[in-house]
Amino acid sequence: MEHRPDIVAVMVGVAVEGPYSYRVPVGMTVGRGSIVSVPLGPCLVLGVVWGPPKDMVAHNRLRDIAMAYEVPLLSEELLKLVEWVARYTLAPPGQVLRAVLRSTEALDAPKPITAFRRTGQEPDKLTPTRLRVLDALMDDMAWPKPALIAASGVSASVIEGLERAGAIERIELPAPPIVDPPDPEASVVTLSEGQQKALGEILALDPQRFGVALLDGVTGGGKTEVFFEVVADTLRASRQALILLPEIALTNSFINRFITRFGTRPAEWHSDMTPVQRAKVWRGVLDGTVRAVVGARSALFLPFRELGILVLDEEHDGAYKQADGITYHARDIAVMRAHLSNARVILSSATPSVETRNNANSGRYAHVLLTSRYAEAAMPNITTIDMRVDGPEKGAWIAPLLAREVLGALDRGEQALLFLNRRGYAPLTLCRSCGHQYQCPDCSAWMVEHRFRGVLMCHHCGHEVRALTVCSACGKADALVAVGPGIERVAEEAAAQFPDARRVILSSDMGSNAELRERLSEIERGEFDLIIGTQLVSKGHHFEKLTVVGVLDADLGLAHGDPRAAEKTFQILTQVAGRAGRASRSGKAFLQTYHPDHAVMRAMVSGDREAFYAHELAARAAGGLPPFGRLAALIVTANEHDVAMGFAKKLLSAAPMAEGVRLFGPADAPIAMVRGRHRVRLLAQSGKDFDLSGYVRFWLDSADKVAGNLRVQVDIDPMSFM
Repeated sequence: MEHRPDIVAVMVGVAVEGPYSYRVPVGMTVGRGSIVSVPLGPCLVLGVVWGPPKDMVAHNRLRDIAMAYEVPLLSEELLKLVEWVARYTLAPPGQVLRAVLRSTEALDAPKPITAFRRTGQEPDKLTPTRLRVLDALMDDMAWPKPALIAASGVSASVIEGLERAGAIERIELPAPPIVDPPDPEASVVTLSEGQQKALGEILALDPQRFGVALLDGVTGGGKTEVFFEVVADTLRASRQALILLPEIALTNSFINRFITRFGTRPAEWHSDMTPVQRAKVWRGVLDGTVRAVVGARSALFLPFRELGILVLDEEHDGAYKQADGITYHARDIAVMRAHLSNARVILSSATPSVETRNNANSGRYAHVLLTSRYAEAAMPNITTIDMRVDGPEKGAWIAPLLAREVLGALDRGEQALLFLNRRGYAPLTLCRSCGHQYQCPDCSAWMVEHRFRGVLMCHHCGHEVRALTVCSACGKADALVAVGPGIERVAEEAAAQFPDARRVILSSDMGSNAELRERLSEIERGEFDLIIGTQLVSKGHHFEKLTVVGVLDADLGLAHGDPRAAEKTFQILTQVAGRAGRASRSGKAFLQTYHPDHAVMRAMVSGDREAFYAHELAARAAGGLPPFGRLAALIVTANEHDVAMGFAKKLLSAAPMAEGVRLFGPADAPIAMVRGRHRVRLLAQSGKDFDLSGYVRFWLDSADKVAGNLRVQVDIDPMSFM
């Protein structure tokens, strides 16, 4: 088919399955990767020129491209990434492209800065305020108006008067970059022998070719310093760097460490940024003025053109899984983006995911070890507390042995941490009189009491009601009781047991991200003695005075029938315990458990993580589970249960036969209703080399199409069965 150069295919940033053909107006020049504005229905939408059209359409039936933005082309590897993500996740490619394209603000040229400088002409009238302005401009430099006002302490009218008098003139300066380029030579650190060895192994990967290294180091082992030096090596080679963090709350401490090493802030990319900030970072990444970015998982879709290194810090963390919209895991996207960009990847963790560990075992990834803590700090001593024998009295949650250890730490002027991965005061409220249990009206989940706020809240949809004193089912007063502990209930007990301690509660639902970062900084400065927290405290923090950690329900993650339950529990217990004794002080960690003989608890106490990984890999291999097999979940949702279940059964009957593919379900999901929508699951399992994404795509194409309020969400390689 002959291609007419004045007709191109444009992928629009909406949920469409492929590009549309448009005419290129006379005088406009575009190529693959050009960002354009095109008419779609009655609206103008952003799109990207994808290349020549697949089909020829009558020239007079096509609409013109409305505008081509004067920005660099999106890189070929980014366009290929969009196509790969769409194939892998089954998301429409236009929806994936929307993750790349930001608002039109990011595409507009930065506005110049208005500044003033001296002309050499003296004003007829020289007042003290005018003299202060002229003195500030004695260096013959141009000053932006706000800076000049601040430096001279005058009002804007004084500056305007000097301009009218001809003593100063107004000029326009280019907008400054959102951040200065990081300096790889700013503050080179002295690494330990183990860190230097690890750095050498990573730098042995060809910097101009794709390669992945698992930086597998104990908590407090100095992994950050190692990958900072790899970032510095990348910057020296004039390539860009991207560092991903699992939690926004971690960024403050991490940014400070980056500034110390590189002399300036990195660009940031996360949900706390304003639209204007995000637009400036996006534009800076595209034009190359931004050389290093620290961000959340969505930063993987930034328009880097010279990407040389991607780092996933805490690569095992579940926060890297995107569950809404496009369902993907940041680790998979990072590895593919690096492959397309001929870049290096560092997956950093003290508790690598089983998938990553298997890739390292097989030689697919370089396995770089840090086996000792930085500055010869000792690993914490870990002890289990058998709750069947040594548990607390009824109605209490802190075992006597743990309470004594916390008191000892407080007496020595040290810090202690009580950890429970459950928000709120209590996970269930029930009536002692009639047995009524308070459940969300829109979800199959209990309402969690948040006593500090005086509400019962659903953690799945956010539905809230004011806390009650009378049972809504039987009308009995003073019959409602809280069942089980949440972090607020632990804080209440801690206040009674340790009244003189300066206490702080850390939970993701208690304050904004900025407030949480401030609390973490206060803990680092030693302004609190007793920390009571959820999983937020387990990630990447360095509290020098913290010596005692108590996990109040070490079995919590093992109770949900999730194939990854043991892995997740091992990871979070290791991370939490690893907060203890990270400086010159020795640390202790206590795990309150009803199952001290469980494989996870034995591995924690013995410190034999190799035995745990061997056991977990063997169990996965026996069951054909990832990384030795593949899974795909299809979640059918509807406003009525029978509609969802009926469609799921039809979907199952339409499944094509394929050797090695096993189908399970349909069955109600463990959380069978969320936000008033009933959820029914189907699960497909195959061998690891089978194209499960292609199979599911063919399956859905051959099945009945969804209609009405029915929806089908596909999750390739799901991280949980909820």
